[in-house]
Amino acid sequence: MTAVTRLLDAHNPRELEALLALNNAAVPAVNRLSLDELRTLIDTAHLAVAVVDPADPDTVLGAIITFAPGATYASENYAWFSARGQNFLYVDRIVVAERERGRGLGPVLYAAVFDAARAAGLRTVTCEVNTDPPNPGSLAFHARLGFARVGELSTKGGSVSVALLEAPVR
Repeated sequence: MTAVTRLLDAHNPRELEALLALNNAAVPAVNRLSLDELRTLIDTAHLAVAVVDPADPDTVLGAIITFAPGATYASENYAWFSARGQNFLYVDRIVVAERERGRGLGPVLYAAVFDAARAAGLRTVTCEVNTDPPNPGSLAFHARLGFARVGELSTKGGSVSVALLEAPVR
């Protein structure tokens, strides 16, 4: 399958509900969201894109949501990167439908992120991956994309530990 990306529409109820189902199926790799929380994330994101099959562009197979420096976003992980500098594009979450994993959709989503970072003149793309609860598949995926660990953080009152990662924009 050749996949393409397109902007997410936070005001399309069908799309929003489909994305919410993808997001909440990915817990604990990402945090559970309500419909309103997801809509707000998309509305305030620097970039929020879906990956779709061009033969069925109304069906979201995966998505990625990012924030640029200076965003009003109450995330412990985003705050950690913000404290280190202002030259990054932060990936808040990436989700891919379970049945679509391993088909190259993650790299398609990240290509859109790196393009957006390059266009904005940003030097790095940053994200976090859970280490407790562990997410070894995501750590390996991000390593293949050139991400390196630059820190660790205990979040959510100590209930979650994350590896803080970054990759240079080329």
